[in-house]
Amino acid sequence: MRPGPLKAVFAFGAALVAAGTPAPGTLRTQTPVGVPPASAPAAAPPITVQPDEGSNLTIYLLTFGHGDLVWEKFGHNAIWVHDATAGTDVTYNWGMFDFNQPHFIRRFLSGNTQYWMDTIPLSAIMQEYRARNRTVLAQELNLTAAQKIDLERFLEWNAMPQNQFYRYDYFRDNCSTRLRDALDRAVNGQIRRATDTVRTATTYRWHTARLMADNIPIYTGIMLALGHRADKPITAWEEMFLPVPMSARLRAVNIAGPDSTRIPLVRAERQLLGADRAPERETPPNYLPLFVAVGLVTAALILYLVRAGESGSRAAAVFAGLLAGLWSLLSGFFGLVVVAAWLLTAHVFMGMNENLLQFNPLSFILAIMIPFGIGIGRLTRGLSRLATLIAMLSLLGFIMQGLPAWNQPNGEIIALALPLNLATAWAVYRLSHYKRISRSSSAER
Repeated sequence: MRPGPLKAVFAFGAALVAAGTPAPGTLRTQTPVGVPPASAPAAAPPITVQPDEGSNLTIYLLTFGHGDLVWEKFGHNAIWVHDATAGTDVTYNWGMFDFNQPHFIRRFLSGNTQYWMDTIPLSAIMQEYRARNRTVLAQELNLTAAQKIDLERFLEWNAMPQNQFYRYDYFRDNCSTRLRDALDRAVNGQIRRATDTVRTATTYRWHTARLMADNIPIYTGIMLALGHRADKPITAWEEMFLPVPMSARLRAVNIAGPDSTRIPLVRAERQLLGADRAPERETPPNYLPLFVAVGLVTAALILYLVRAGESGSRAAAVFAGLLAGLWSLLSGFFGLVVVAAWLLTAHVFMGMNENLLQFNPLSFILAIMIPFGIGIGRLTRGLSRLATLIAMLSLLGFIMQGLPAWNQPNGEIIALALPLNLATAWAVYRLSHYKRISRSSSAER
């Protein structure tokens, strides 16, 4: 894709839907050829394991630290199967994608993605992550011989062309949750039973905010896009949608051993690669002062220009109108994006979004009409009333934060948008008044 407006729009769309994107396969393979994409495969067929099988296998959970690209911020993981008899080391990776896949952008933005599971030799994946300066942790799993062979056969079945595709969900069905489910299947549900009743103090938004903190534009887009569903407290089982928390949670999981005693799921662990970069941020950032400052300073600039325009500066009045119009364009456009994501896509975590009271689709009308009104010297009272309505809805969104049902943690978005919506309403009202006075003075002369 050539650089240009289309790429810029796609980049912002990627920011919106990258909420919670846990590294969909840093090392990307080509889209499998000749296989029509399918939804998640049916359950694997029953597998019969002979007693003497599996002793030659060692199973590891590989956890890869965060990287530089948007989809690398959340880390990645894979299952590594070492076969001592065959002398092979194969990794099984979910969340694989290819930007050149047919209709990728349309599917990506609509939420109807077709990602897949694939196998990669350990040597190749280690070379890739070494080049990308990302940590690699290997945790040997304490599985019986029967569990190892059962898991290996399931992985081979899942990697078959007719089974490998699935619809990717950034929080509930990604590279990490698919791996979690495969391991849980191998130990007959013991991982889920040990973690799905353990409540955490975190949410999908909380984790996304801490991992996207170093890219403020992307961070802002994601915080704008996520709705109420991203704010439900999650369990330890759900928290394993992220690779690094999964590796930590599994350290505390005990399973039934061969003689019915409880044994640790993780037998041993070692770091295969160390990265020369800071570790993951442990908590979300406090960007509220920054958003307050940006909102108030920009709003103050609009008010100053309006005052200068009323004092006789035609250029200041025009610039105030254009600045208010630019904000209305951004607010209206991204408000429409949020509405479309809620109503027209499969991105369920973008629904029920209070940010629509701050980034209001009605602002798009202001964006069109304000420059038109300035150009012909006429800003109608109806337009002023519309700007006032948008500002009042924004103020209502702030006031309703005190209600239990309206507790979406969107203080940063309110801090940015509320001052600008109020300043825009004031600018439209005063510029409309200014135009009427100017026309009256001209008529008297």
